Parts: sequence; C-alpha cells; structure tokens
Amino acid sequence: MNPTSNPVQKSTPQPPDYAVNWSPSSWQNFEALQQARYPDEAALQAALKKLADLPPLVTSWEILSLREQIAEAQRGARFFLQGGDCAETFDEVCSPLITNRLKVLLQMSLALIHGMQMPVVRIGRFAGQYAKPRSSDDETRDGVTLPSYRGDLVNDIEFNEAARIPDPDRLLKAHAYSAMTMNFVRSLVDGGFADVHHTEYWDLSWVEHSPLAAEFHQITQSLGKSLRFMETLTGRDVGSLRRVDFFTSHEALHLHYEQAQTRQVPRQWGWFNLGTHFPWIGMRTAALDGAHVEYFRGIRNPLGIKVGPGMDRDWLFGLLDRLNPNHEEGRIVLIHRMGEDHIEDKLPPLIRAVQDHGSPILWISDPMHGNTESTGAGIKTRRFRKIMREMELAFDIHRQNGSQLGGVHLELTGENVTECTGGARDLSDDDLKRSYKSTVDPRLNYEQSLEMAMLIVEKHGRDGR
Repeated sequence: MNPTSNPVQKSTPQPPDYAVNWSPSSWQNFEALQQARYPDEAALQAALKKLADLPPLVTSWEILSLREQIAEAQRGARFFLQGGDCAETFDEVCSPLITNRLKVLLQMSLALIHGMQMPVVRIGRFAGQYAKPRSSDDETRDGVTLPSYRGDLVNDIEFNEAARIPDPDRLLKAHAYSAMTMNFVRSLVDGGFADVHHTEYWDLSWVEHSPLAAEFHQITQSLGKSLRFMETLTGRDVGSLRRVDFFTSHEALHLHYEQAQTRQVPRQWGWFNLGTHFPWIGMRTAALDGAHVEYFRGIRNPLGIKVGPGMDRDWLFGLLDRLNPNHEEGRIVLIHRMGEDHIEDKLPPLIRAVQDHGSPILWISDPMHGNTESTGAGIKTRRFRKIMREMELAFDIHRQNGSQLGGVHLELTGENVTECTGGARDLSDDDLKRSYKSTVDPRLNYEQSLEMAMLIVEKHGRDGR
C-alpha cells in the first residue's frame, strides 16, 4: 500500500491474445464452486449494483507497482512476505488489532531485510479476507442442519437459522470495513509509523517479555547504526526508508463480489480487480474448466495460485497456460502448501514442470495449511515444529532442483493468542484453551511469527543464498 509510483500512468500496449473472449461476467458460463446460495436474488442484484458504484479500494498503479516488485522477486532481488488472519471478521476491525497486525509484519520484514540483505515485498492478508471455502455447504449440530459459515462476507458464525442465511448486505459491509482497514493502514504508513529510524513504534506492548526481544532489539540497533552511517556519509536522510509499501491480498472466492469491483481505468488497457492488489485462487476452486480460473485469466492483477499435494504436472501446466499465456513477468505467484509429510515427494515434480513450461513464476511456501490437525480434545491446531520443518524442507528442495524459494505465506496475528503449539514459549495442547480466538484456522501469534522470520534468515544464511 502507498507505493511510490507516479499515479499519472502511461498507456501500455495490449498483448494481442490477452484475455480473448473474456468479460468480468464470463465466469458465469462456467461451474462456480464454493458460492453462497442467496434466497433473495433481487436483493443480491441490488447489493451488487450498489457495490459496483462504490469507489475502488486500490488503484491500478498500486497493482502495477506490485507486479514490478514481484518480477524483481522472481529474479531473486526481493523476498516476498505475505501474512495475516485466516479469516477477518467485522467485529475485529478496530485500531488496536490493525495496528498490532501491521507491527508484527513490519518486525518480520525488518528481520528479513537485515538478515537476507535484500528488500521485502510486504503483503497483508487483510482488508478483504472475509470469505472462506468450506468442505460442505451445510453443517449439522445436534440434529439441526444449517448453511455452513462462509465468512463474514456471506453470513454469521452464530449457529441459528437467521444468522446462517446468506445476506447480500454483508457484501457492502465487507467493502466498507475493507476501506476502513486500508485507510487506517495508509494513515499509519504516511504518518511515519513505518519509519525504520523509529522502530520503537513497532513494539507490541508485551514484546519486552518475549525470549526473542533481545535479538530483535539488536537487529533494530544494528540497522539504526547503519542508517546513521549512510546519512552521515551522504549528508542527507535516507528518505525512502521513512515509509514502506504495503499491499493487500485475499482469496478471491466470492465471484459476484469480485466481479463488482473489476473495472477499466483511463490510459490503461484491460481490466483490474480494484478490490485488492493481490487476489489468489485456492486448490478447491482451481479447476481448469471452472469459473474461478475463467475470472482470474482476465484481470491484470498479479495472481496467487495455491499448489497442494493433489496437483499434478498437467493441471499446473494448464493453469499456467490459461492464466499467463504471454509469459509475463510479475504475473504468477505459486504458493505451495504440501504439509511436512508430503513436500519431499510432491514438490520436486512440480518444480520440474514449471521449469519445463518456461513461464516466469515466483515460488513461495505456505507451511501452515498442510499441517493442520486436531488435538485429543478436538481443538484444531498447528505444531510450530512441523511448520518450521516444512519451511526448511522447501528451501532445501528448491535448491536441490535448481529453483529458488522466494517468499513465505503465513496465517498470523499481532495478538498474544495460543492457537499453534510450540515456538519460543513451547506452548502445549493445554495452553490452547487459554487464548484461542480464531473462528476458522489457528494462527501464529506475534512471537511465533517473529521467530519464524528469524529462523528463515538463519536457514537462508546457512544455505549461503
């Protein structure tokens, strides 16, 4: 968010075969999975018409700036950090939670910059992550069957009939809450909150009690000394380090919602999803002949594609053919989420498939989603040691196959939650009940997130990259 690109855009030539026979609504001619079933079609269309008239949440020049940064990451000149909530909720759109989420991402990026000696692309899973895929359309409790909770974009998590009916007014609320989140983040960044000369602003209220506090403060002091040396040497401020770019992302699951925010802009060809900088497509909706792939192929945003153990060479080839037929740089980010048990078998063939295809892509690791399990008490959790092990294996596997791991995708929060076990404080299953707040999947807390960043730096350094 707030990239330094000039908003006065120069037109660029349109590739001759870009998004042939495509429109923002052409996805409706394909099978659309994971969509809500609204009982009142007229109310849905009225909400979508209003949504299409609302101001965009992001700009085309921000999107194009992100594509340039992703292209640099594809060439090994940047590291890609994507993190945030599993599923945002309307109730959690408040300044302390947003500020803490921003702080932990800034802390992580600072550790990565310092340790890897390269700039970081910062992307938040926020300002729009309100929809979630479900394994079933319905949920049954004590003999009562109701529609599944599909995120605050669609319905309410409370288990009663009124709450679970999909409500089209929530589409407008999601846009409003996303705008509030983005505006607050922009205000913080523009106001100097992200100034690396003053990293004390980034401290969470309890960070001084963390086992990692001393190491983090040592990093900030070292960076501060380096900055002061550079400024003394050159006689001027390192102004570019007083603010940072922050971009937003979410899974583009609810296709009516995404279509309503897909627009053309002056002096640019094609279509942009102006509801987020970086939409991604999940494994459950990545069918080659499905509606989501059809929608994604026509927008100029950079695209994320989740790659799980069920994906094979032909499927991945087909996705690259449809979503990046012109082999554009900065277009495709492949987010592999294999799980510790499967990554050594499943990832190498896909790396080789991408190499054979020749399309420029950025590989990043999501070590969270493949390592979800339930405790004996039925509480969903993730083990930090498995998350870290998958990350370490990802670095090794890419290096062994002549590839490069260029980033990480994490579900995390700036709060002191106890949802994932292990980490610096060695949280146990018994600790989970102490502060478990996630409505869907377990997240790394602020401390585990910072530890992850430092361990990535350590692994990167050991590999000599």
